[in-house]
Amino acid sequence: MTSATQGHRSPLRPRIAVTMGDAAGIGPEVIVKAWQTHPELFENAFVVGDVAVMRQAASLWARATQVLTMPPTMGQHHTRSKEQIQLPVMPAVQLPQPIRAGTISAACGAAAAQCVQLAAQMALRHEVDALVTAPLNKEAMHLSGLEWAGHTEILAHEAGQAQGLSMPVPVRMMLMNPELKVVLHSIHVPLQEAIRALTSASLLETITIAHAFFKRYLGRVPRIAVAGLNPHAGENGLMGREELDIIVPALEQARALGMVVNGPYPPDTVFMSARAQNGRPGAPDVVLAMYHDQGLIPIKYMGLEQGVNVTLGLPFVRTSPDHGTAFDIAGKGCADISSLISAMRAAAQLLGPVSEVRAAS
Repeated sequence: MTSATQGHRSPLRPRIAVTMGDAAGIGPEVIVKAWQTHPELFENAFVVGDVAVMRQAASLWARATQVLTMPPTMGQHHTRSKEQIQLPVMPAVQLPQPIRAGTISAACGAAAAQCVQLAAQMALRHEVDALVTAPLNKEAMHLSGLEWAGHTEILAHEAGQAQGLSMPVPVRMMLMNPELKVVLHSIHVPLQEAIRALTSASLLETITIAHAFFKRYLGRVPRIAVAGLNPHAGENGLMGREELDIIVPALEQARALGMVVNGPYPPDTVFMSARAQNGRPGAPDVVLAMYHDQGLIPIKYMGLEQGVNVTLGLPFVRTSPDHGTAFDIAGKGCADISSLISAMRAAAQLLGPVSEVRAAS
C-alpha cells in the first residue's frame, strides 16, 4: 500500500472498486440507481468500467447527476454536494457505441472480464480493499474467446498469478443473506462431475477455507454444519456410501486440526437449523453444501433481493449481487437494486476489522 493511498483511506470506510458488469445487462443501471438512492455507500467507492456506458445509464436512470472520469491513480478523492452527486469511473474499457441492451455480445463479454481482472489486480496491490462485482454473462465471455466459467474463476486466476503460482488459488463460493450463510463445495460443474470429484482431501480444503474466513470475520472459532450428499445423509449407507467413505473422514481430520465441524446432516433439514429466525441466530454459523444447487436453492428461495455472493480464499474481500445480467429486463428501468445494496454493505461489513488492522500497520 502506498503512503498516498493510505492517507486517503479511512479505516471506517474501506475503499471499494465496483466493476461495471456486462454493459448490455442491468449492471450499469443498478449501479447508477444504487448510487442515486444510497450515495453514502459510494463515498469511498468508484466504478471500474466504460465512462460512456455509465454516463448513458446516468442520463436514463438518475437525476441531477454527473459521471466523472477518474484517472488511473488511487490518490484522487471525489466529492459530492446536495445539488450534484458525482460518481467517479475509472476508464478500464471503451466499447463501441451504441450498446444494445439485452443483447449477448462478445465485445461486452470481453470488456466485463477485463474490468474484473483490472479491479482484482488493484486489490492485489492493496490499492483497494474490496471488490463489488456487477453481473457478467458467461455466454458473452465465451463468445469473445474467454473460457472463464465466471467471476470466481477469474479472481482465483489473478490471485494465483500475483503469488507466482502456476494455478489458481483455491477458492470457494459463499452465498449469504441476513438469515443464512452457505458455502459451496463445488460450483459451476455438472452434477455428475461434482459427485465424482468429491474427495476427503477436497472437502477438507473447503472446510479449512470456510474456517479461516469465519474465524477472521467472527473473531472466534466458527461452527460449521456439513450437509450430506445423499437423501437423509445416506441413511448409514443405505442410500449411498459417500457420507461414510468420504465426508465423515474429512470431518474427523478437520476436528483433529481444531475446527468445530459437525455432520453430515440430511440436506433437507440442515439449512433450517442454521437459519436465524426472529433475530436469533441458528446454532451453526454456516452450512457447507456439497454442490451448487443444493446450497443455492434455499438461499434463493428466501429472496434474491438480499442475497450476496462472497468469494472465500482470496487475499481481499469480494462480494456480488445474487442475480445475473437479466437481459430480459435490461434497458427497461425496472431492475431491483436491493441485492447490489446488500453486496455493498456486506463488503464494508466483512472488511471493517481488516481495514482497521491495515491502517494501524
